Amino acid sequence: MKTDFRVLSDLGADGVRAVLQRAMELKARRRQGLRDTPLQGRSVALIFEKPSTRTRVSFEVGVHELGGHPVVLASRDLQLGRGESLEDTARTLSGYVHAIVVRTFAHARVEALAREATVPVINALTDEAHPCQVLADLQAVLELRGSLEGLRAAWVGDGNNVARSWAEAAGLLGFTLTLACPPGYEPPAGALPRGVAVVRDPVEAVDGAEVLVTDVWASMGQEAEAAARRAAFSGFTVDRALVSRATPGALVLHCLPAHRGEEVSAEYLEDPSGPVWRAAENRLHAQKALLERLLAG
Repeated sequence: MKTDFRVLSDLGADGVRAVLQRAMELKARRRQGLRDTPLQGRSVALIFEKPSTRTRVSFEVGVHELGGHPVVLASRDLQLGRGESLEDTARTLSGYVHAIVVRTFAHARVEALAREATVPVINALTDEAHPCQVLADLQAVLELRGSLEGLRAAWVGDGNNVARSWAEAAGLLGFTLTLACPPGYEPPAGALPRGVAVVRDPVEAVDGAEVLVTDVWASMGQEAEAAARRAAFSGFTVDRALVSRATPGALVLHCLPAHRGEEVSAEYLEDPSGPVWRAAENRLHAQKALLERLLAG
């Protein structure tokens, strides 16, 4: 019975914890020059309908390091670009590869692939969810804080795909999350688990928080809204003044790419060993642990 990874909940709370623990083990082993190859003789299709830096490189390198063969495909490389259905693509690829990773727009596209594919389908990003990023973020928090128990986190900015996956993680793992979003930019009604609050004031959201998370105000495909969004998000910059209202030593995370001075101050991006870059590196390790769990058990 295959397991897909469309959203974090597909793993369950215990599965998420197991993946995070294994990710830290794989990270340590890599730094020791040790290698695990549970995907030896297996191939993974990596479909990119949205351009990527971190997702593309981390998945391709990860599959290779696990002993597998990554098959990287843009829409123009597939008959998808000429109108072949997702369902037919899923059926075809299932006969060739052992898993399908897809980075796309509408979440329904991942769901369609997962319904028809007979191999695991992994959501590498949709407009509704970015579970791989949140695995990497949580790994960084776990490494720096030692535990997720009792965590108080705050999201500042657009209620986008990363915000929704953070909210899902809070509901799944039982930590506290408050989202600060301007009116009209909060996640859709019903998209948040019980206990995750939405407020309008960033200061209220970060009060007592140990982790602050943000993202660009205009995501890919929203470039035409950039000016309106900058106006709406005035006062939502994660800067020194806002971070000073959080718990001393609070971690600042950003999924990247970032607009320095817009949604986040440059100072939180300049330390190459800081939380943002730790989480970026963790994309590799968390996704290796995920691939290992879904494909090798």
